[in-house]
Amino acid sequence: MDHLRRHQRIHSGDRPFICEQCGKGFTESSDLKKHQLIHSGVKPFSCEQCGRCFIRKSDLKQHHFVHSGVKPFSCDHCGRGFTCVSKLQRHQLIHSAVKPFCCGQCGRSFNEMSDLNSHQLTHSGVKPYICNQCGKAFTCISKLKRHQVTHSGIKAFVCGECGKAFTEKGDLKRHQFVHSGVKPFTCEQCGKSFTCPSKLKTHKLIHSGITAFTCEQCGKGFAFSGILKKHQLIHSGVKPFKCDQCGKCFTRRGDLKTHQFTHSDVKPFSCEECGKGFVSHRSLKRHQLIHSGVKAFICGECGKAFTEMGELKRHQFTHSGVKPFSCDQCGKCFSQKGDLKNHQLLHSGIKPFSCGQCGKAFTLITNLRRHQLTHSGVKPFSCGQCGKAFTHKRYLINHLQTHSGHKQ
Repeated sequence: MDHLRRHQRIHSGDRPFICEQCGKGFTESSDLKKHQLIHSGVKPFSCEQCGRCFIRKSDLKQHHFVHSGVKPFSCDHCGRGFTCVSKLQRHQLIHSAVKPFCCGQCGRSFNEMSDLNSHQLTHSGVKPYICNQCGKAFTCISKLKRHQVTHSGIKAFVCGECGKAFTEKGDLKRHQFVHSGVKPFTCEQCGKSFTCPSKLKTHKLIHSGITAFTCEQCGKGFAFSGILKKHQLIHSGVKPFKCDQCGKCFTRRGDLKTHQFTHSDVKPFSCEECGKGFVSHRSLKRHQLIHSGVKAFICGECGKAFTEMGELKRHQFTHSGVKPFSCDQCGKCFSQKGDLKNHQLLHSGIKPFSCGQCGKAFTLITNLRRHQLTHSGVKPFSCGQCGKAFTHKRYLINHLQTHSGHKQ
């Protein structure tokens, strides 16, 4: 009879055993006891290969598949393999597109109730899972676990092509798409493809227009709380990462690393169609849209189309005339913060980019590159009427006036 009662709780939703620390309910006391180990931090089962610890022996056994590469459970739709049946079941919901659990605050839908519960914590601000080493708090246990690996310093999964190491196999697999170029998840609205479903979901919010998280200082809206937090660093002015060569500071270490390529001339990401090199994968992806011809973001006032939402927003300032960023020294106003920063270099006199052939220095790397054309002899801008070629586009425009008879 007791077995029947316990089973009936599954259908009734009755969960009489409640965790005092996070409020999660369970149908049986044994499940509650297992759950409480999460909060206690006790993990008696350790992996000999990477040192990762687990609460249960069964979890350790499943983890061993990560190192062995064995994935006994395969998806009938796409053939993707998984180490356990629960992961396969969660994956299959991607193909079904059924998302019955909807957030009442922002309208975002989820495949599972647990995912919705975790998401709702982003609105409430409650973060019950705290790192014992640094005190950082998280909305769900999986995020805490991923974070804790950063303290251990163990990166057991290494890319065979470039040598970059990762703490989790999933991160390695996502990274390997950079080399292979495979992007199996495509947006139905604009055709843009992605390496994983989470990136596609994030991208789709651009088309939906949902911005549940708003910056209190400037009113800008964001789809995710994490992106809002990164944005708020702009207002705080905190830039802890400084370039040793030119003194430029950044809010994130990744931005500093990308910037440092501008000094070294190293461009590890190349376009397969034209061979042009880029310092970051993001810059390469933006460039590749030029070849695809896809311009999904259209201006409502003039009809001009753009490959990215950011480009459309910058363009819309030309219609509105809004220039919120002003120079403290001369009062000149700009529509973009980046344009203001470039302008301020003129006042500072700092010229960190020098020509290797003649030593001439420039405030911006784009100016240096234009200058270097004078040494190389390359003249990419040619006149269609007389064939005369020029190193700069503005020189060509001035030359064309000689044919039209108009001089400014």
